[in-house]
Amino acid sequence: MAGSTRRSSTAPARTSPRGGASRTAATGSARGGGRRRLIDYPRRGYRGLHRWLPSWRFVVGSILAFVFLCLGLAVAAYALTDVPAPDDFAEEQASTVYYSDGTELGTYQGPNRNLVDYESLPEYVGQAVVSAEDKTFFENQGIDLRGMARALLNNVTGGETQGASTLTQQYVERYYVGQTTTDYLGKAKEALLAIKIAQTETKEQILGRYLNTIYFGRNAYGIDAAAQVYFGKPAAELDLSQAAMLAGLIPSPNNWDPAVSPEKAEQRWNYVLDGMERDGYVTEADRDALTFPETIPYERSDRLAGPNGYLLEYVTQELTATGSITEEMLQRRGLRITTTIQKPVQDQAVASVEKLRSGGLSDGATPAEALKVGIVSVDPTTGAIVSMYGGRDFLADQINRATRGKAQAGSTFKPFTLIAALENGKALTDTYQGYSPQEFDGWKVNNFGFQDFGTIDLVKATEQSVNTVYAQLNLEIGPEKTADVAERAGVTSPVNALPSNVLGTDDVSPLDMASAYGTIAAQGSYHKPYMVAEATYPDGDVAYSGQTQPTQQFDAGVMADTTYAMTQVVEAGSGSTYIKPIGRDIAGKTGTSTDNKSAWFVGFTPQISTAVALSQVGENGKDVAEITPWGRVTQVTGSTWPAALWADYMTPVLQLEQYATPTPFPPRANVNANRQPTAPPTTEAPVETQAPEPEQPATVPVPDGLVGRLSGDAQAAIVNAGLVPAVTEVFDSSPAGTVLAASPGPGAQVAPGSTVSLRVSKGPEPQEPPATQAPVDPPPTGAPDPGADAGGGTTDG
Repeated sequence: MAGSTRRSSTAPARTSPRGGASRTAATGSARGGGRRRLIDYPRRGYRGLHRWLPSWRFVVGSILAFVFLCLGLAVAAYALTDVPAPDDFAEEQASTVYYSDGTELGTYQGPNRNLVDYESLPEYVGQAVVSAEDKTFFENQGIDLRGMARALLNNVTGGETQGASTLTQQYVERYYVGQTTTDYLGKAKEALLAIKIAQTETKEQILGRYLNTIYFGRNAYGIDAAAQVYFGKPAAELDLSQAAMLAGLIPSPNNWDPAVSPEKAEQRWNYVLDGMERDGYVTEADRDALTFPETIPYERSDRLAGPNGYLLEYVTQELTATGSITEEMLQRRGLRITTTIQKPVQDQAVASVEKLRSGGLSDGATPAEALKVGIVSVDPTTGAIVSMYGGRDFLADQINRATRGKAQAGSTFKPFTLIAALENGKALTDTYQGYSPQEFDGWKVNNFGFQDFGTIDLVKATEQSVNTVYAQLNLEIGPEKTADVAERAGVTSPVNALPSNVLGTDDVSPLDMASAYGTIAAQGSYHKPYMVAEATYPDGDVAYSGQTQPTQQFDAGVMADTTYAMTQVVEAGSGSTYIKPIGRDIAGKTGTSTDNKSAWFVGFTPQISTAVALSQVGENGKDVAEITPWGRVTQVTGSTWPAALWADYMTPVLQLEQYATPTPFPPRANVNANRQPTAPPTTEAPVETQAPEPEQPATVPVPDGLVGRLSGDAQAAIVNAGLVPAVTEVFDSSPAGTVLAASPGPGAQVAPGSTVSLRVSKGPEPQEPPATQAPVDPPPTGAPDPGADAGGGTTDG
């Protein structure tokens, strides 16, 4: 419109003396279409320093956001924190082995820890630890915020490193984490876990597990092991003063042990008691009445030292042989292992061996240091090993002479041949020729001392341990049957099927022989020997039970007759000198190997079977050597020191309550007595049984050159010709053993299997009785010289 006036859009704005134009312009720009920022920083509309200073709203908001973020993270971390399973080491403890009566026999190498219930401890034990380590334990929620803040500030500002772990945090570190934590992230995780555990476990649970876990020095983990190594008593028996001393050790047990630093130990003891008085756990009067406790010396345990080392090693072998229990488990799983070893019996075995070694059985004379002794006793009714002596010190000699130190069995094998004979139709009344020597297809057999016994039955042959009779018997029934009987009875070592096995030429262990004779004592019922009655885990679950079901291996009648024959060894034979005076019904057998390199006595009652074996090693400590005689004997045979040791050991054992009431042996059964008996030979000669040849000649010639030869050589020639020698001894001026005449004469044709009678010189007839010599160990009336084990010496095989 003409003449109208309008304000130009480009007209300049009014200026303000304080610069309002620019501020208005800026504000207008912001409001009039400028994009607003989420965070106005650096601040728009300001210049200089103001532009860079945040507003109070921003500061407060940031702080609140950070706090809520941290709280959120903490809540999330707490929610995601799971209480882990205890660290393996926290519950590890060495397994402990006990005698049958529950007294401790030994332990395995591992953490020395005995887990105990907190409720079994005196109240002041836990209170002492709380006052020493965390006085707010019963009130806090697992952590100490003020203590943590104080420690953090001190560490950040360069002060000496401090910790602020509560007792619960220490418990978490040892029981769940299993290692010392030093970094802040790890500590934070532990703190969260401590808070959570404080909500899920009672204070008593926490304190009890802590006390079972903490290290107290002297290789003792947990309060009970500590009480044992410092005071020789269980934790349940600690007094207040002792509990305070142990609590004071916790921060540095190796340095503050009273044996290392008595001043520091007593200082810490006072610190703990002062805290207990402060916290109201003890009164001032009680506190003042206490004195610093005395500790016992710390002895590092050689757990396998001495005779018990052999027992612990055998327990390990028996348990690990199961395949389900390992040595690591024995060291760390805390098994309670109850053995079958009866402490009074074991103690007596050890005492009797030491008596033998010190000369107590031989008027002061002592055996060679190289002598080795093995003893085993088993319960025939179960197979339980009630004692085992494998040596003086396992650390010095790791060969267990009761199980691994095998030696030739000597005549202790003869009962196996007798059993085989009775099983195969023989009777105790069967008779054989017992003269000596005899030769069978080149196998020359002597009786001990070359003693002749004439025609005797199997009872007498067992009683006197007559080698030549048992050689004939073994050939007649077959040596493979003797080997089979030995195996069925309980001999685990290989037994050869040669004729000489009857004389004990195979190496066996005392455990084998005690077990096998135990089978005879149990009337033919074999029980596998075992030493571990039961092994249980700490929670009571059974890990292993040793007893197994028996196996009936032999007829009871055969066992009764075998037992009867073996009782005669004790009543009138080679075992009578030492064993008979015990005054109990005992069956047994002596045995001596070739060259006297081993000597045995194995005997039993229905309640206990015991094997004693002596042997000796050479200068190199390995080779088998002849046992050096000592004392009253000129050679060590089964009827001498083995029998004496057996008697010294078993006499007090048989007076123990469990053995004091005698159990009678079964009566003699006389198996096979009603069969048609074999006709005994008419002369004192062995009956050589040989399989007939497919085609035999009608006659064979009597060998030439018999007269003038030694009896043994002449008999061998007759046997080789397929004939049977019969010997008649007479006094003559010719040397003893010389053949004087033969009938039929040399060259005569006779039927195969015919008897050739030999007339043999006994030497000149004595003009007056020889002077009587006292035996080396006077036997009872009718008993043989104890040095003359009829089944021993160099003629025992």
